[in-house]
Amino acid sequence: MGWQKKILRVNLTEGTCISEPLDMGWANEYLGQRGLATKYLVEEVDPKVDPLSPENKLIFATGPLTGTPASTGARYSVITKGALTGAIACSNSGGYFGAELKFAGWDMIIFEGCAEKPVYLYINDDQAELLPADDLWGKSVWETDEILHRVHQDPQLRISAIGRAGEKGVLYACIVNDLHRAAGRSGVGAVMGSKNLKAVAVRGTKGVRVADPERFLKVVAEKKQVLAENAVTGQGLPAYGTQVLMNVINELGALPTRNARDVQFEGASRISGEAMHEPRGSEQKPNLVTNQACFGCTIACGRISRIDKGHYTVVNRPEYWGASGGLEYENAWSLGADCGVEDLDALTWANFVCNEQGLDPISFGATLAAAMELYETGVITDEDTGGIALKFGSAEALTSMVQQVANGEGFGRELALGSRRLCEKYGHPELSMTVKGQEFPAYDPRGIQGMGLTYATSNRGACHLRSYTVSSEVLGIPEKTDPLVTDGKPALVKAFQDVTATVDASGLCLFSTFAWSLEDIQPQIDAACEGDWSLDRLLEMGERIWNLERQFNIAAGFTGKDDRLPKRLVSEPVKSGPAKGLVNQLDKMLPEYYQLRGWDEGGVPREETLERLGL
Repeated sequence: MGWQKKILRVNLTEGTCISEPLDMGWANEYLGQRGLATKYLVEEVDPKVDPLSPENKLIFATGPLTGTPASTGARYSVITKGALTGAIACSNSGGYFGAELKFAGWDMIIFEGCAEKPVYLYINDDQAELLPADDLWGKSVWETDEILHRVHQDPQLRISAIGRAGEKGVLYACIVNDLHRAAGRSGVGAVMGSKNLKAVAVRGTKGVRVADPERFLKVVAEKKQVLAENAVTGQGLPAYGTQVLMNVINELGALPTRNARDVQFEGASRISGEAMHEPRGSEQKPNLVTNQACFGCTIACGRISRIDKGHYTVVNRPEYWGASGGLEYENAWSLGADCGVEDLDALTWANFVCNEQGLDPISFGATLAAAMELYETGVITDEDTGGIALKFGSAEALTSMVQQVANGEGFGRELALGSRRLCEKYGHPELSMTVKGQEFPAYDPRGIQGMGLTYATSNRGACHLRSYTVSSEVLGIPEKTDPLVTDGKPALVKAFQDVTATVDASGLCLFSTFAWSLEDIQPQIDAACEGDWSLDRLLEMGERIWNLERQFNIAAGFTGKDDRLPKRLVSEPVKSGPAKGLVNQLDKMLPEYYQLRGWDEGGVPREETLERLGL
């Protein structure tokens, strides 16, 4: 069956937890997770609602393959109206929490209203109750996890929580599960904090049933072999994680450096995946301890790292000496190259703080990079920062500011706004490297043209995981395209967006698509779920999800004018590397993209498009 056919509706204002049947009509149109939860949000929430008001809703959703033996079937998503962007937000996370929620018998949790005092939700199979969290408020994610495991005396309890950042209303606060996996972007943690909801603790023993177990297990075994034999999913990601990309993207001349003033970072090799393997420091031990897998994953791209005990950042933080979640490419880029910092231990330390206190490291690092440029041009002064010199390359500034943001102290209160609001406040909005208010990640669109269109049209603001054209433009998957040209990129972006929406709805990890096409995923869905799930049906479903998200944003007040890149990327040519002299040619790609989408010149879906998709 795939689905548990049951959702949990939690009214925080009234303190009630009520079981409801899953709308199977909607499930057959949107599958699960990102698609199905977006349908519920669109039907139940006014798109113009204040994201931090009780009227906004917060949805934790699994997919039909979450918790099954399918490789990478660990995913769950958090869907809401984003605090950072005011747009549709869907943040995807791995680890073990999503599978445990499914094992407890629930496809989805819908949180409504706002609790009068801090609470957490405790689920034990069919039993669900809101419990006081006064003693947890003010605690970190790590402390919350430890306390709840002790209180419930269950080592298999899985916990998803916010840290102090979510409580303090940092607009890019995230929700962290299993200590270092996160629903990371768009400020979903701030929405959770605004509801006085500290954590969700789940224990499940029911398991997951599929429609055709024999066929399902056979096709799952076949597809696991495909992952194992692929160079990326079988070798590169297990060995180096996503950090395998640091040197590759730097050499390509597409690594945004010092707030995207440059596209190549002279210190890239010192913060790369390869550097994480090298012995260093007083103990001559590598930064990387081991790789780690999420539930059911055969790729195991996660990183577990340590910090050198003699490093200045950990003198007073012995809990950071041991192994915990390590740097991935986006984190290493945002905390490193974008801020000009090449101190691997400082980056790892700052990333630990992001995990511990629930901060999106992409938005934090990019916001700090914008502040550093404002500081170096004299707009922000020592008087603003409390005497801390926000210079590019300063590891001390990085490690100091990440703590200030997490604790809601000093200049950290300004950085907590995100780079768009920060740069607007100081009179230089052009220095904010954002789309729809969300900071763009580790690929410069001047050196990878398709990523410019990807960022500009992403429904949740700038994001690489809505259309990872790097797969084609850099890695040659499923076929190689030239990253420096625009021809064919509108069709490429649309195809990636639609397929990604389907993958996100299924409960599988997007990283599986380095080896799998939708043709590999389709038989797994078809064997797990009731009904006939053809390839054409899944492709149309991905397109339906994309257009539904677009409709929400339009109703929230977004227009085609928001499908734009920062001025720097379309007017300041690259200074070095293969893309030297180029800007991103978004204006050339966008009209063709709208046409392929079946939208009008303003980016609004045409009536015939909506009718075809049943919207």
